[in-house]
Amino acid sequence: QVQLQESGPGLVKPSQTLSLSCTVSGGSITTSYWNWIRQPPGKGLEWMGVIRYDGSTYYSPSLKSRSSISRDTSKNQLSLQLSSVTPEDTAVYYCARAGSWYSADYDYWGQGTQVTVSS
Repeated sequence: QVQLQESGPGLVKPSQTLSLSCTVSGGSITTSYWNWIRQPPGKGLEWMGVIRYDGSTYYSPSLKSRSSISRDTSKNQLSLQLSSVTPEDTAVYYCARAGSWYSADYDYWGQGTQVTVSS
């Protein structure tokens, strides 16, 4: 079974950079498509971006200017950086696997990690 585990600080101050990692086991990040998705409290899921098996990336237009997705293939690990955060970035952040660029059909999810942006 593929397992994904998000990690990172749970509290980030406004204007700072949010940095999260997603460690993948049971599957290689050099296959498939690996996404970051978030869910603010009381709201729906928001797709943030994706990194493909070859390392190419695509971001939500609303977040593109602040987002960076990368990977470390030696650690089988994904990374997300979101700069200039505000309290509106408070959310549960997930990583998830998909089978194509545009698919919202995620077959594996991490448990999610809560990130609170507060001073």
